[in-house]
Amino acid sequence: MGTTGLKADERVESVEIDEEHLTVGLMDGRRISVPLEWYPRLANADPQQLECWGICGVGYGLHWEGLDEDISTEGLLRGAPAPR
Repeated sequence: MGTTGLKADERVESVEIDEEHLTVGLMDGRRISVPLEWYPRLANADPQQLECWGICGVGYGLHWEGLDEDISTEGLLRGAPAPR
């Protein structure tokens, strides 16, 4: 007897940023929320800079051009903060 499972789609669907958290919604319905302090460039940015993000890496990453910050969904899923 075989089983068929849904294949996880870890591409970015949505991004929300508040004063304390970065929350990324994935195409498969999961939401990952991490402390903004994990990413000092984001934590120290003003609200306008935080709004200027784009999806990169064929949907598997986020990029803030003005902040020189890149975050992958893989890193978010592993719980990996930015290196110090």
